Amino acid sequence: MSTEVKPSSRDRLLEAAAALTYQEGVGIGVDALCKAAGVSKRSLYQLFESKDELLAASLRERADAFVAGLLPAADDGRSPRERILYVFEQVESQSAEPDFQGCRYLAVQVELKDQDHPASRVAHRVKANLTDFFRAEAEQGGAGDPDLLARQLSLVFDGASARAGIRADRLAGLVAPTVITLLDAAGVR
Repeated sequence: MSTEVKPSSRDRLLEAAAALTYQEGVGIGVDALCKAAGVSKRSLYQLFESKDELLAASLRERADAFVAGLLPAADDGRSPRERILYVFEQVESQSAEPDFQGCRYLAVQVELKDQDHPASRVAHRVKANLTDFFRAEAEQGGAGDPDLLARQLSLVFDGASARAGIRADRLAGLVAPTVITLLDAAGVR
């Protein structure tokens, strides 16, 4: 007798949306989502108002894992400089994985263009939280202009993630020296 619990239709739809949109983009059709999840269209629309809401829910569900995979623990004893560099070490490590396609939150924003789309709003919030992390660490580290440095670090993060995601560049030996140059120029300890 098996005690394995089959994921709910909702969970299967969220997983299918995460996997397919990361691999193929947000233009993936409802039929493909339902087929991958093993549910009917009727079930999808009973569980979610629309495909757009499904995509937004899927992004929300993965936000904590995204953050946990990038940011150091709050009380890890590292200096602000080391905490910022840690984020870029994680991106560099993740980018070496064969299935790395870049930052899913950036991809959603780029693909959708519509800042009012439910998924775009979720992605914007997640990306803003990353910039807020950079800003807080920059302030703690004594940056002359923490806001500017946070925006610059977000730009490097997005650019590095995008270039690695499309296999235009490898991040090893590239992203850390770039970030160190910014941190040095800003006076971050």
